[in-house]
Amino acid sequence: MDAARLDEVPLFSGLSRRERKAVAQHADEVSLAAETRIVEEGRPAHEVFVITSGTADVFEGGDKIRELGPGEVIGEIGVLETHQRTATVIATSPIEAIVMNGPELRAMANSLPDVHARLQALIAERPH
Repeated sequence: MDAARLDEVPLFSGLSRRERKAVAQHADEVSLAAETRIVEEGRPAHEVFVITSGTADVFEGGDKIRELGPGEVIGEIGVLETHQRTATVIATSPIEAIVMNGPELRAMANSLPDVHARLQALIAERPH
């Protein structure tokens, strides 16, 4: 993926060019259709998504608990904490997202502690 695009995403803004390049080596971009189940509650967690455009709804136990949009992260709790999805997320419009695989994301804790700290802060803000 193009490292310059990462500067437009709040999670990665403020990283140095070298850091953005390192993140880009571990990230891909995906396009998801509206109504796609991005993650499903109770399933194993293998990747984290960062929405760059589009919207999604988050459901816990079948109840809608929040809406997500550009710049928001999907799946960080499951990948970094519980190893299992804590909610179901369904696209409500076409979505463009950056996706990072869990093992690589966890490995970045040492090489990119700033990104890891931002993800940990997101986790601390959310109930789980």
